[in-house]
Amino acid sequence: MTSLEIIEQSERRIVVKLKNVPLQYANALRRICLTGIPVFAIDDVVIIENSSVLADEGIAHRLAMIPMKTDLTRFIEPLDCDCHSEVGCSRCRVMLMIDSGAADTTRTITSAELTSEDDVVKPVSDKIPIIELAPGQKVKLEAYARLGRGTEHAKWNSATVSVLTETGNPHDHILTIESIGALTPGQIVVGGVEELAKRLDIFKQVISTLG
Repeated sequence: MTSLEIIEQSERRIVVKLKNVPLQYANALRRICLTGIPVFAIDDVVIIENSSVLADEGIAHRLAMIPMKTDLTRFIEPLDCDCHSEVGCSRCRVMLMIDSGAADTTRTITSAELTSEDDVVKPVSDKIPIIELAPGQKVKLEAYARLGRGTEHAKWNSATVSVLTETGNPHDHILTIESIGALTPGQIVVGGVEELAKRLDIFKQVISTLG
């Protein structure tokens, strides 16, 4: 009988034992947990003012790589949204802002100053450095985060580590997942199982049409 047993679990890491699962399915689950679960990442940045030494593109790149906490119960991926808008709507995107103002001393702008319009979707840490401003320099911008998957870009990876190890039994495998913080490790595993089941159903439907 196929089953999943939690061996170890913490805030960012989970280790599960997959019992009576063929290797190809276990490895498919590993890959999905790494890059196949939708999470939020900043995908579009509007620079309103930037007098720093870092180019607009450099700031946008740094913002895109900040891991974002994710809520999959209230938001959907843009391709599934009825708004069909490049800008997005309240169901498929979240706006964040930085307005540093001008300072008298050199200081580092961190993710703590990236304010979100949503209570959940925001940086996983407020200590991530974004840019250093010299006296008199300022940055003001709007950033738009949306759901995506790591298969499209690494900024949407849901986990930093996804390792599959053998147990001695050819149908039992140990899966270790370390989350970036966007989702809990448990949510990643559950989401991976659901995504794998969905893909298998789609594959079966395609096969049935070939008969």
